[in-house]
Amino acid sequence: MVIKVVHITTAHARGEVRVFLKECLSLSNYYEMHLIVADGLGDATVRNVWIHDAGIARGRFQRMLVLPWRILVLTLRVRARLYHLHEPELLLIALFLRLTGARVVYDSHEDVPRAIMSRDWIRPSLRRLVSAVFEKCENFVARRISAVIGATPHIAKRFSSVNKRSVAINNYPLTSEMASSIVISGNERTVCYIGGISRNRGIFEMVRALEFVDARLILAGPFDAGDLQSEVRMLPGWARVDYRGVVSREEVVRILAQSQAGLLLFHPEPNHIDAQPNKMFEYMGAGLPVIASNFPLWRQIIVGAQCGVLVDPLNAEAIADAIRWMLEHSDKIEAMGERGRKAVEETYNWKHEEIKLIALYEQLLPS
Repeated sequence: MVIKVVHITTAHARGEVRVFLKECLSLSNYYEMHLIVADGLGDATVRNVWIHDAGIARGRFQRMLVLPWRILVLTLRVRARLYHLHEPELLLIALFLRLTGARVVYDSHEDVPRAIMSRDWIRPSLRRLVSAVFEKCENFVARRISAVIGATPHIAKRFSSVNKRSVAINNYPLTSEMASSIVISGNERTVCYIGGISRNRGIFEMVRALEFVDARLILAGPFDAGDLQSEVRMLPGWARVDYRGVVSREEVVRILAQSQAGLLLFHPEPNHIDAQPNKMFEYMGAGLPVIASNFPLWRQIIVGAQCGVLVDPLNAEAIADAIRWMLEHSDKIEAMGERGRKAVEETYNWKHEEIKLIALYEQLLPS
C-alpha cells in the first residue's frame, strides 16, 4: 500500500521551488504526494502531486490565525500518514495533527525569532518580546513533533537541543535548473540582482553604488509593499537601473546571460548572517561571479570556492569598487564563474539534499 504524505504551505505558491519542485517532486517517487496551498487557484493534479486549495486568506491576521484551522479541517479529509509543515503559523495545528497518529515535520525556512527583530509590521518596542514569546512556543511544539528540518545548518543546530531528529536540508539549486547554455556577453558592463526587493536586502545601497561606477543594474523581483519603489526611483542611480518586474524562470536565464556578476547585498541582520540564499547558488550555477555581503558563512562559501568578492553591504562606494573591479577584469571573473559553477555541480546542489530528505522519511515511515 502506498503511503500518503501531505505538505502544507500558507504563504508559498503551488509551484514554489523548495516546497514543490524540490521536496514534493523528490518524494513523489516514493509516496503518494499531496500539497495543501492557499492561493485561490483551485484543486489540481500536477506531476503526480495532488494539490488541494484552502482558499486565499485576507490579510496577515487571517493567514496566521484563521487559515491554519481551515487547513486542519482539510487535512482530516485527506488523512495522511505524515504532514510536512512549511510555515510557522502552522505550528498552531501541529499537535492536533499529531493526535491523529500521523507523523508531523516542521520545515523551518528561516530563523523566525531572529527574523522577527527586523519585521517592519511589528512595533520596534515590541519585537524583542514577540521574538522571545514566539521562540518559546516554537520550541514547545518542536519538542513534541516527529522531526524538524532546517533550511540551513544554523537553523537545524538551533532545534537540535529540543528535537533530536533535527536535520539540515539546504536550499541548494536543482542541477536541472542550472543555466547550462548561458554565454555571458563581455561588453555589457551589467550586473544583476534577482529576488525580493527590500531595504534590508540592500536595494538602496545597490542603486546608490551606480552613482560611482559606469555600470548598469538589471533588477528583477517584487518590491516590498508601501512607498519603497517610489523612494528608490528618486535616487540618481535609478537612471542606470533596468527594472524588469517579476519575471519567469526563462527570463531569469536571459538576465543572467546579460550580466557579468550577481549582487547579493543583504544587510547584517540576525536572520541574514547565517542564511544561505538560493540566489547565491543560482548565480554560481549560472557561472556568474558573486558580489556579496561579508558575512562569515558567505565568506566560507564564496572565498572557499574562489567565485566572488565580499564587501560591506552598507557601503555604496565599496560596492561600486567591487563592481568596477569585476568589469575591468573579465579574464579573472570568467575563471571565478567557472569555479562557482563547479562548486554547485559538485557540492551545492539538490541531489545531496534529496538523499537526506528521503533518509529522514524512511526513518519516520519505515516500510
